[in-house]
Amino acid sequence: MAEAHSPLLLRSEVADGVGILTLTDPQKRNALSAAMLEQLQANLAEFAAQQVRVVILCDDPDARVFSAGHDIHELRTDRDPLAYDEPLEKALRAVRSYPGPVIAMVHGSVWGAAFDLVCSCDILIADDESEFAITPANLGLPYNTPGLLHFLSRLPINLIKEMMFTAAPIPAQQAKDWHIVNHLVPALQLRDFTINFARNITMKAPLSIAAVKEQLRVLTDDHAVSAQAADRIAALRRTVWESRDMKEGIAAFFEKRKPAFQGR
Repeated sequence: MAEAHSPLLLRSEVADGVGILTLTDPQKRNALSAAMLEQLQANLAEFAAQQVRVVILCDDPDARVFSAGHDIHELRTDRDPLAYDEPLEKALRAVRSYPGPVIAMVHGSVWGAAFDLVCSCDILIADDESEFAITPANLGLPYNTPGLLHFLSRLPINLIKEMMFTAAPIPAQQAKDWHIVNHLVPALQLRDFTINFARNITMKAPLSIAAVKEQLRVLTDDHAVSAQAADRIAALRRTVWESRDMKEGIAAFFEKRKPAFQGR
């Protein structure tokens, strides 16, 4: 019997020292499944071995959704759904530790964990049709501390609270005003602008860029937390993922209805 192969969920290409990874699962609105995230890690490792200097992560130009976020069908309810060894967390670390700039080129809407993914990229270039939302409150999901620290390195705390508490999408211009987006360009110019931007970086000293990127990663990622604080955070998050509310949020998602959260 022939061995079954996973479907190709990312298209990979390299041109002029720039690697381009395109999300290609429109039927699931580019949901971040374990298979897609594993392919992302594998492609980044291959690009690193080939010494690809700059990587662009994007979706197809005709897509309406960059990514719907974490694949809800795979979301764990029996333990921490955002644990250190989960595919999403591994993929985010792969992006943040890649030895060269990773640019998110965003067309369409970015939801949930996909917002963490694009914020884990070094530079975010978007078109005027894009929007961004972080949505754990819609599911009753306990967001993890690394993710919150990623956002703290990009946004003032009051804006993080607004996005987390409301789960409302932020339109493109507002995302630019909040400094989530580095460059906002018309949709028809997005690809050419981003590729030219990336090619310019390939002309700079790669060791210098890699050293600066890693220094900034260490300075923003390595936060000392006391044992007592770590235990309290773990207890807070455990209360959420073991709650009836999280089960209700996920059930409501699949049943296409508004969840009735009870705070239990």
